[in-house]
Amino acid sequence: MSPVSDSVYDLLHAEASEIFTGALAACDIATAFDRRIRFSGNTLERLLPDGIGPETINLADYKRIYVIAMGKAAGSMVDVLLDRMKRRAGMRGICCSKYLPQKRNWRFRYFEGGHPLPNDDSFAAARAALAMLKKARKDTLVFFLISGGGSAMFDLPLDEQISLEDTMAFHQALLASGAPINEINTLRKHFSAVKGGRLAMAAPEATKVSILLPDVPLRTLDALSSGPTSPDQSTVDDVRAILAKYDLASKLPASVRNFFERADLPESPGNKGWRPGFLPKLTRVGSTVPRSVTAAANMTGEHEAFRDSVFELLLSSHDLVENARSLAQKAGYFVAVDNSCDDWDYADAARYLLERFHEMRRDHPRFCLISAGELTVTMDRAPGAGGRNQQFALACAFDLAKHSGELLTVLSAGSDGIDGNTQTAGAIADPTTMARARSFGFDPEESLRSFNACPLFTALGDSVVTGPTGHNLRDLRLLIADKR
Repeated sequence: MSPVSDSVYDLLHAEASEIFTGALAACDIATAFDRRIRFSGNTLERLLPDGIGPETINLADYKRIYVIAMGKAAGSMVDVLLDRMKRRAGMRGICCSKYLPQKRNWRFRYFEGGHPLPNDDSFAAARAALAMLKKARKDTLVFFLISGGGSAMFDLPLDEQISLEDTMAFHQALLASGAPINEINTLRKHFSAVKGGRLAMAAPEATKVSILLPDVPLRTLDALSSGPTSPDQSTVDDVRAILAKYDLASKLPASVRNFFERADLPESPGNKGWRPGFLPKLTRVGSTVPRSVTAAANMTGEHEAFRDSVFELLLSSHDLVENARSLAQKAGYFVAVDNSCDDWDYADAARYLLERFHEMRRDHPRFCLISAGELTVTMDRAPGAGGRNQQFALACAFDLAKHSGELLTVLSAGSDGIDGNTQTAGAIADPTTMARARSFGFDPEESLRSFNACPLFTALGDSVVTGPTGHNLRDLRLLIADKR
């Protein structure tokens, strides 16, 4: 065991936790909303217009206002929108999130969608949204409130013959494949009746305002909840290449495999020849999120449903990182940020970040390395209890054990408060983790192999537990070195 007292490590763990929770608390949805949109009487005013799309929308022009919210932050986003809009005649909505709110507005139907796998309510919410949008006309304004997690929580197969059970198996195969999120979502977009722009296509004449809280890289915003309102640039050829790359066809239920093997597999809506991508113009304003952006204006034919659609970004992992940087600097740490391992395999990311960490802390005795984004885990068996953050923390613990007596710690946690199939956000490791785990009868190597890190960290008291946060801004990793 390390000669450093346990109380000193406890203080270091507490400081890392305070940086994480403080950074998340500073990403307030209501405050971000008020930076982007203002309701004044019958006018919606975009406070950071980018020159594309209307700067104001006259609400009096619309007889109906529909709100469709999905994802882990759906409830929080609905509450803020309702508070800002006050009472509006003709407003109706659908809210699909991981948990049902205690207070519910009578204008809304609420659904408890499944995550990480869809459930009955995932299908029911998607059907209800499509039915609502079918009634939309030119006199309809639709708000889409979209946050991370919607890919599972809000889904319906394009092929009506595919069952919920087979859809769940499809999602599970994707999660276990080790594929990055953009490739996973390419398959989801072509599979689903409400992804890859098809939700927007269900109301082609309506004015559409999508308010986004992304848990995806800003360069691929159309991957958020698999892009239900975004024109999709991925193709059927991309789908087939991804299936082959990860040998996924053999791992899919027969009904799903047969769907993807159709010669006439439908393309998702979007201008497939326009390869620069959807939402290409991202301009930073200081340390805030990119300015608001709108769909491409060169859509033709059926894809005019996307013309002049407005997209507003509330927050992103960039804000989470900047808040963490500020808190770490106030605590006296020299801070560096490295997000380059986004979408990497967790083990590769651990090796890379630890190498940078050890190199930089030689020159900076009080040092904090911050990294945001999501990692991948390729599973070759049914997992135990854990998630990518706990898997990453446990992988780091093996390296930290080589630095006995040094004040080092690694925190990895999800901003939604949920890691994998557990109710913890993540975990904290230090040079004593391995020895303490073995003294409790754990085999850390086996815990890592079986994707079963949660019991180990729970027994050590080193789990990061926040409860559901009503947020989702990707994961945050903190690697901290101290001298006391």
